[in-house]
Amino acid sequence: MTATTGDVLIVGAGVIGTTSAFRLAREGWRVTLFDAAPGSGATWAAAGMIAPSAEVAPGEEENFTLQRGALAAWRDVAREILDVTGDELELFETGTLLVGFDTSDRRLVDQFSLVAQRFGVAPQHVTRESHEKLFDGVSARVHDGVLLDGDAWLDPDQAIALLTKANASLGVTLVRQHVLAATTDGDHVEVTTAEQTFRGDVGVLATGARALPEGVADRVANVVRPVRGMTVRVQGLDRSALPTLRAFVRGRSLYVVSRPGGYCVLGASSDEQGELVVEVGELQRLLRDALDLVPSLESAAIVETRQGLRPASKDLAPFVEIVDERWAWLSGHYRHGVTLAPLTAREALSFAEGLK
Repeated sequence: MTATTGDVLIVGAGVIGTTSAFRLAREGWRVTLFDAAPGSGATWAAAGMIAPSAEVAPGEEENFTLQRGALAAWRDVAREILDVTGDELELFETGTLLVGFDTSDRRLVDQFSLVAQRFGVAPQHVTRESHEKLFDGVSARVHDGVLLDGDAWLDPDQAIALLTKANASLGVTLVRQHVLAATTDGDHVEVTTAEQTFRGDVGVLATGARALPEGVADRVANVVRPVRGMTVRVQGLDRSALPTLRAFVRGRSLYVVSRPGGYCVLGASSDEQGELVVEVGELQRLLRDALDLVPSLESAAIVETRQGLRPASKDLAPFVEIVDERWAWLSGHYRHGVTLAPLTAREALSFAEGLK
């Protein structure tokens, strides 16, 4: 088998599966990508932050080290998409401003800064007096915060759309069917849907928090659990030229990703459950926190809410599990799926190339 004649079957067309399909197709593999509803899982609800500095957390040093290469990897993908389609995937390298709403929240910012410094991040203390523009729209009770360089964001909707267009140009076949089984037959893999069976040389499972298909579900060592996340999209505030705003508000995390034209993604909701519903209480808390932090959102129009299930592993770290010689399972990305997609795609390519 050579890279110009190998066939790869990828189950799952979220940002991980779609980016993996792009990477493999760019290297000459014939790719078939399966998903009944592409991009409708955690990717659909994601805000699109590529923010290793703002996402540091105790015990996640290895994850942080991996994320530090994510922005450069996304730059590579953007250049390649431009080469294939002529379209530009926009990356907004604005950094992050982290603030605390009240005294207790400011202590949480201080604690974050200590952890970040141990990770090798250099938070810069900023105030309204020293950096007045950074606090545009932010409540007057917030006097200071920390600025984190090197963070960025993209629009996951645009990323999926352009990757899908590029994949089509590269000959990737998108099968909009639910996969019932993923099996191995000697030196080949097979994917079975309700309509037909497909054969390939290599198989990649990028199912996110969804259950694995029959044939592999009972043979994996890792476990992922669904963690529900909700984002609220509003129209009416444009801080897109400024750092992404993150905050602790009464002990809860909040982010405001502002895009050009006044479209904002509000989020930080996280629940250990697998039911996709919008609960009144959770929505009320998120909107109240956002209004307290950014009072000018009072006049913003609600566009929609989105929910997705993030795949969380036991240690909250992503993994690549070789199920057998010809299937690899890529999962456990939790809140970092968009961030790590290009790097995970390289893992998928490495796995496939190792079987040549």
